[in-house]
Amino acid sequence: MNLSNLSLPVVLSALLLWPASALSANDDGAWLTGQGTLIFHDAFEREEDGNLAKAIGNGWNSATADRVPHLKMAELDEGILKVASATKEAGHAAHIHHEAGFTDGGVIVRFRFPGTKSDDTLQLGFVDRETKGIHAGHLCYAMLQRSSLALADYKTGVMNLAIRARRQPYLDRKEPLPADLDALLKTKQVTLPWKADTEWHELVLVTEGDEMRLTIDGKPVAAHRSEGFAHPVKRWFSFLIPGTVWIDDVKIYRVK
Repeated sequence: MNLSNLSLPVVLSALLLWPASALSANDDGAWLTGQGTLIFHDAFEREEDGNLAKAIGNGWNSATADRVPHLKMAELDEGILKVASATKEAGHAAHIHHEAGFTDGGVIVRFRFPGTKSDDTLQLGFVDRETKGIHAGHLCYAMLQRSSLALADYKTGVMNLAIRARRQPYLDRKEPLPADLDALLKTKQVTLPWKADTEWHELVLVTEGDEMRLTIDGKPVAAHRSEGFAHPVKRWFSFLIPGTVWIDDVKIYRVK
């Protein structure tokens, strides 16, 4: 589009209609705050109420807390949500979620790995339990580990029930996947090198159409296209944390 011959109001209107993919990836935070609606914010300035599913308050729920009610996996301490998963005892990583509800949009999250354990992972993304054919409604996630990060389409990848049923016997037997299945699953995820530390960081995770993008501290670090990212309703925003992670602030935005 040639903007040189247009009036300023027309130029501004045209820019607002451009998708975020037409802008620098550095602008994903601005895309959310400028074109989106803030539908949820939590600064965690309160105390938790026990150990059970709704103990965090403010609409948060847990799919795993009630499995081990005698163990505290989430604590609110001076405005910080401190998650320490009892993965072995619960038989699952800590799964903490909140209602979202958007097609295009995303989250802004401040996080920290307080220690240096090699298995500490922050996995966050979107879920729709009302959609059939997907294990537990898992749609798509970003995963931050000690030396790598990834974006994954679970809806049409490893959590698709048909793919899951075909894949699991090979995993159980510790055998390589068939070439066609392996090739398919490689298209559903991108993995990149990344070095974690113990400092606070701000991440922006968005989905726009069939693209998911991740920005950390204002720097675009990953983007991937896959059909599952375009799922029409991301009903929940979820954390899946198998180790220890601190969360300081969460904002959820709906653009569409």
